[in-house]
Amino acid sequence: MTNIKQELDKIKERISDPKFLANKGQSNEVGIHVFCYDPVDELLIRDYIDKLVNTPSDVYRIIERDLYKLFLEILADKRILDRIADMEEKRGAEHILNHFHKTVSERKNEQSYYELMKKMDYTPHKQGDILVLTGIGKAYPFIRARIILNAMQKMFADIPVLVFYPGEYNGQTLNLFNKFHDGNYYRAFNLI
Repeated sequence: MTNIKQELDKIKERISDPKFLANKGQSNEVGIHVFCYDPVDELLIRDYIDKLVNTPSDVYRIIERDLYKLFLEILADKRILDRIADMEEKRGAEHILNHFHKTVSERKNEQSYYELMKKMDYTPHKQGDILVLTGIGKAYPFIRARIILNAMQKMFADIPVLVFYPGEYNGQTLNLFNKFHDGNYYRAFNLI
């Protein structure tokens, strides 16, 4: 069994590969790559990501988007962040979850994460950019990885996406924290 530090040591080499940066997978699918890790390694992963983001490279540029921070920004923008505790106490966590999905979706009852996609995007995307998604575990259950990855397909088709995922991905199924079935997703590739 390979330890997490050995796996992390392989990331820079992998994301420096011209094939990776060209962003085409098998059958020219969009390059969404998942780096899975055991949730107990969360602090080690956060430290690694911080170094990755803040270490300049001539080959690539890391654009990090922490889904949990974006989630909080959206709630603040909609002026409901300060009311969350009261809402949960009065109406329950399920109400908050439904309210958030209605708030960030383009259309009522559609989990497209439209507002989140707008916050994640930046222009222009450049050759060598890599969008790195973090905070998936912190944002659960408000943001679901499978739904966010589906929503990203068109918006980020020109750059590779690297998802740091606290759980397992077997090429078909995402299992958050190695215990919660987050749904089937067939379009991503394991990074290592």
